[in-house]
Amino acid sequence: MPAARSARIPSQRDGAEETAAAGTTVDHLTETYRAHYRSLLGLAALLLDDTASCEDVVQEAFIRVHSARKRVRDPEKTLAYLRQTVVNLSRSTLRRRILGLKLLSKPMPDMASAEEGAYDQLERDSLIKAMKGLQRRQREVLVLRYFADMTEAQVAETLGISLGSVKAYGSRGIAALRVAMGARK
Repeated sequence: MPAARSARIPSQRDGAEETAAAGTTVDHLTETYRAHYRSLLGLAALLLDDTASCEDVVQEAFIRVHSARKRVRDPEKTLAYLRQTVVNLSRSTLRRRILGLKLLSKPMPDMASAEEGAYDQLERDSLIKAMKGLQRRQREVLVLRYFADMTEAQVAETLGISLGSVKAYGSRGIAALRVAMGARK
């Protein structure tokens, strides 16, 4: 077992001197914020088009520099780091916008006219009415097969009937629908 070494417990004053030597202090960053916030906002405004995005970029730049303040060896370079961070964040914001515009610029599918929509509604209503006129098993088979998109085997298993019965009910149901829908037109 190694011998215990005597450890010196640093005081708060020692820690403050070490922080100041290691990088930018919080006080220095606060003063930089007060002195240069507006100029950094102006820089972002030259790169971006709306005030909210500019404010977000500048705030994020201060947050990032604050997080990395121990790596900023020379407090005089804090403003340079902030400017570069604002430029980089503005570029990233623009990239995201361009990507969003590319994704949104796909043409919208043609919308049906009001007449087509009304006609489709009439057809749906007549189909529903015709479906209600079918036998219960025919209706169940057609709904499961075509509206629930099940295979004939899945329909047979779901209803507990044979595959042949599914085929028979399905073909008779479609024939009855054709007659009912043809009579309504």
